[in-house]
Formats: sequence, C-alpha cells, structure tokens
Amino acid sequence: MPKPPSKLPPMSAVRVFEAAARHQSFTRAAEELGMTQAAVSYQIKILEDRVGAPLFNRLPRQVTLTTKGRQLAPAVTEAFEALRNAFSGVEDAVQTVLSLTTLSTFASNWLVPRLGRFRQLQPNIAVQISVSTEMVELARSEFDIGIRSGTGEWPGLETHVLFPNQFIPVCSPDLLRDVEIREPVDILKLPLISPGDPWWQDWFAAAGERNIDLSGRPDNSLGVQQLEGMAAIAGQGVALINPFFFPEDLASGRLVKPFDLLATTDRSYWLVYPKARRRSAKVEAFRDWVLSEVAGDSEAADCRAKTKTGT
Repeated sequence: MPKPPSKLPPMSAVRVFEAAARHQSFTRAAEELGMTQAAVSYQIKILEDRVGAPLFNRLPRQVTLTTKGRQLAPAVTEAFEALRNAFSGVEDAVQTVLSLTTLSTFASNWLVPRLGRFRQLQPNIAVQISVSTEMVELARSEFDIGIRSGTGEWPGLETHVLFPNQFIPVCSPDLLRDVEIREPVDILKLPLISPGDPWWQDWFAAAGERNIDLSGRPDNSLGVQQLEGMAAIAGQGVALINPFFFPEDLASGRLVKPFDLLATTDRSYWLVYPKARRRSAKVEAFRDWVLSEVAGDSEAADCRAKTKTGT
C-alpha cells in the first residue's frame, strides 16, 4: 500500500520560519509579521520539534540557518513566493475589473453608448456587464454593482436614485400621417406594441380615460423597452417608453409623441451595491461617474424644455 502523505506542520510556524530564514533575524521577522520576538522564537521551536532537528544556530547577536534549515528554506521561500504572486494577481483583478448586473434597456440604450467616457477617465478599470431580468443577490455574488428598477428598499445595499421610471407613448412620424389624433383615446386607432403591458392602463388613467379594453388586440409582447422602441421607430405601432432611454430618437424625430402626457410610477432606476463595498475605489469611481452622467442628462433635458417653451 502507498505510504500516506505526512501531515504538514502548522502553517503559522512555517510562515514565521520563511520570514526568519529570509531575514536571517528573529527581530526583523517579528517586525515584518507584527509579532514579538518571543512569539517568533516560540513558533520556530514548534517547527524544530516537528522536524526533529534545529533549524537555526542561536548566536549572541544573530541567528544562522543550520544544515537542515538551509535544506528547507529554499522550498519554503519558493512556496510562499508562489502564494504571494497568486494573491497579488487576484487582488489586481479585484481592483481593476468591475462587474455589473443590469437590465437590458439600461445597458443598451443608456450605459453602453457612453462607457467610452468612463474608460477615458478610468483606463485601468475594465467593466464587465451581465444583463438579466433576475434580481441578483449582490451580497452573495461576485458582482460589484447592480442597476435595479424599484422603490429603493433593499436591505444591506447602498442605493443611489438615477432617474424616475416614467413612460409616454411614442411612434414613428409616418404612422401619424393618415390618422387624426386629437384625444388620448384616438391612439386606439393605431396598433399598440405590447398592449398587455399594464402601463397602458396606467397611462390612459393618467389621461383621464379609465377602463380601456385592450384585451381584443394581438399581444405582440416584446418584453423590453429597447425592442419596443425599435419596433416603434420601424413604424410597427405605438410603444410606451421611458424618454430617458431614447433622447436622441426623440430629438431627431425618429420617434414622436402624440401627446406630451408623461405618466409616472412609484418606481425609479437605482444604482446599488453592498454596503461592505462602498469604500472600494473602483465602485466609488463608477458610482461618481454614473451620477455625473445622470446629472448631465437632467441638465440637458431642462435646457430642451426651456427652449421648447421659449423661457
């Protein structure tokens, strides 16, 4: 039968031996490890008892490695150097790679188009994006930051509101050329994209039209605002979208608003991360950048509104 592997000595003693052998000094090893010299001597004695031979010659003002010590030191030093390199590589990756879980439309219509500006500011931080409709448990995952839609009540997370979850009907200008739209209910003359979306009822209610029956319409549900906005641009019908995600399409006229009524909910988009990571340099950098981008969007929207009203 093969001989079972011998048990390793206590790693605390091996760690002390590696430092003492490297420095050829119990005093300097104690300083490096934050221990007393007596504690270093004790750990070395534990290791010597385990090996069954002295590892250091104790001289009046110094220590030197014995033959057994010189035999053991290179392998121990090499092993600890490999460990240092491994942990250093992990630490570098942790500090230079920021992982983000987010929603599809936020990623495609808001975040990705402007990520180049973040890379210019923080060229040493790589951003890895995962798109999901599932609410990831950030405290138990490897994600650093999440983008969520909700009311901001998530225990254990730092939360920063980005912008409200508003919605307004939009469509291609071509869709309105042969249809007279005067009142909100006139939108029903046009095909609706995702009519099963409960937000349609909320928007009609905000417009003063309740109990609108949309059950007889084909529910060609597209699931995410990104796709619904694309379908509206293509002239396939009227979509409910959050204008924060389609500013260029609205400004250029690719999308038009039959009415300016903007309905709101009690939900918003939030940037969130575990409280334990709030002092992470990469998290702070990304948070500050996102909040500055949101502030810039709000200022631009205010300027467009003032220009439109002539104030």
